[in-house]
Amino acid sequence: MNFLTTKRLVTTALILLVILNVTLLSVLWWQNTHAPAPRPVTLTREVSRQIYFQLPLSLSRRQVADFRELRRQHFQTVRPQIQAIGSLKQQLVEESFKEAPDTMKITALATELGNHQAVIERELAHHFHELAMTCTPAQRDSLKSMLGQLAIRKITMHEEHWRSTPAEATR
Repeated sequence: MNFLTTKRLVTTALILLVILNVTLLSVLWWQNTHAPAPRPVTLTREVSRQIYFQLPLSLSRRQVADFRELRRQHFQTVRPQIQAIGSLKQQLVEESFKEAPDTMKITALATELGNHQAVIERELAHHFHELAMTCTPAQRDSLKSMLGQLAIRKITMHEEHWRSTPAEATR
């Protein structure tokens, strides 16, 4: 190669490298000055429950961890009962759709469903007691009030559900 072509090649390479360098520096500068908007926090059931108890009760981090662990233990304890109820309800539906349903079997299934539900309610009362023991006396009063409101709200929701007719639901 002669001297002029080598000089032209080097000059072209330098110009391309400078352009590439300026472009990449511009992109980096733009990324740092234009930070993306923070992503909104999606409220899952777990986060929602934590906020529901943590803020009004002013729970400490330790109490929040205890509440979470007690909740996990409670659901682990009642899971077999819930599964048994699901199985019994399936049997109840199958028996109900027979040509000649056995009323004695339906009564026995309903009684067994009630027994499992009673175990769940007993465990729930025990769970509430454990939650209360985690709280300070002032927090216990607030917890009692919150759980009472929660029970009333569930009853009200069920009443509204049963009062609505299919015609109203389609409107």
